[in-house]
Amino acid sequence: MAVIVSQIKTSLSEPHENAVGKALARLRLSASEIKSAKLYKTSVDARHNEITFVSSVFIELYNNDKESELVKNYPNVRAYDTRELSLKYGTKPLSGKICIAGFGPAGMFCALTLCEFGYKPIVFERGAKMGERITAVENFWNGGRLNESANVQFGEGGAGTFSDGKLTTRINDPLCTRVLEKFAEFGAPAEILTKAKPHIGTDKLRNVVVNLRNRIIELGGEVRFLSPVERLNIKSGQLSSISVNGEEIPCGALVLALGHSAHDTFKELLKCGIELVPKAFSVGARIEHLQSDIDNALYGKFAGHPALPPAEYALSCHINGRGVYTFCMCPGGFVVASQNSAGTVLTNGMSNFDRAGKNANSAVLVSVTPDDFDSPKNPLSGVDFVHRLEERAFTLGKSTGRAPAMLTREFIGNSGAFSLGKVTPTYPLGIESADFRELFPEYISESLAEGIRQFDRKIKGFSDNDSVLTAIETRSSSPVRIPRNDLGESLSVENLYPCGEGAGYAGGIMSAAVDGVKTAVRIMEKFRRE
Repeated sequence: MAVIVSQIKTSLSEPHENAVGKALARLRLSASEIKSAKLYKTSVDARHNEITFVSSVFIELYNNDKESELVKNYPNVRAYDTRELSLKYGTKPLSGKICIAGFGPAGMFCALTLCEFGYKPIVFERGAKMGERITAVENFWNGGRLNESANVQFGEGGAGTFSDGKLTTRINDPLCTRVLEKFAEFGAPAEILTKAKPHIGTDKLRNVVVNLRNRIIELGGEVRFLSPVERLNIKSGQLSSISVNGEEIPCGALVLALGHSAHDTFKELLKCGIELVPKAFSVGARIEHLQSDIDNALYGKFAGHPALPPAEYALSCHINGRGVYTFCMCPGGFVVASQNSAGTVLTNGMSNFDRAGKNANSAVLVSVTPDDFDSPKNPLSGVDFVHRLEERAFTLGKSTGRAPAMLTREFIGNSGAFSLGKVTPTYPLGIESADFRELFPEYISESLAEGIRQFDRKIKGFSDNDSVLTAIETRSSSPVRIPRNDLGESLSVENLYPCGEGAGYAGGIMSAAVDGVKTAVRIMEKFRRE
């Protein structure tokens, strides 16, 4: 069975591995009883005057009954959930290939899982492969033309490729360990297996994604780039084929592992009779501080200690019934231009693995619901809402691609002149001073301002110290959900599998990857191998 022992503390001067000995001593276990013991997860506890590391330890004993006794008798001991996949293969014959639309985390892990169990899917990714994508994005950031097929949103690895590569998630699923182990197998730093808040960094994640793709191909899968799924061909309530670059491809099952930005595909799905519903999401801006200021605010006198990572935060509150929160905090990172269509401005955050940049940045977001949109029952009302905001941001940037920006204290004080101080904004196309009250509806701008004021009470200096707000961020999650049943299939078409973030069932790399694995299992439990 094995157990996890939590709340083991070590000091800044101790190696993390000391937690293992402390856990064994706490449980009064002898060496002869232990089959395996190792560090499981470690995090920083900076809530008190003395900063410590808090770890959990994995322990496997030779005696399973003794493990059960430990779980029963000790408050910080729990049974370890296995992450092994167990399934019973289905018997229904496939009428065509298993196809996957999208090669972000959901599509990658769905394809990998299918291949590992002897299936041979075809992945269709609308964007470019990694090398071509990186070239196109860097060209755009350096003032070149936006490539609408190769950008921060579309291409190999999905939107997460140009991010912090953050592997934290709120879902409590044993498959998270499996996903982390796969990332490590394909080249991610080994520390992601023991960090409570693991990240890969955009620089290392790119190689991991390519290695994962190569493994899919080695196992008999296929990955096609610049290959958008243009149409679903449905007969008698079943998907019979898909159209890709004008070619009709027989399809026995289709996984819709779309990203949150596949807005044109959402429209096509509606035309094909697939049910979509609008859902809540969030909009806001990126806030930048000096990383050293965040370190000082959170670590106090211990800031700069070599054992401590760059400080990070996650803040939330409720203002007039709306959630206001920070999202995708990037220590030592950069604000990047993330638009995928001309005439818009869109921001996101990105960090390399070393998180060595001068600034910290995070999205500060306000929740919106379908009731805020012009046509609440229209499945694409949220899509239209997003596009209007992004086009307005482009206009406020003088239609140059520069992003509208304000000093934080200028925004929350509703006064003052824009004059940069010690924080130099990192948005690559430049910024343009603008009034966010001309960008956001009043209910968003007022909630955003009050949320920032409240966050300043939790992190001293959050609203001042020359911090800068750069707009706009609208793609924290999908504006639609594609309803599915308990078997993972669309309510509209039997052999169609909505999956991951774009379909409304995930929110980040980890949860999307886990949903991809689960979708693969559902397909294998229904269909026999080809």
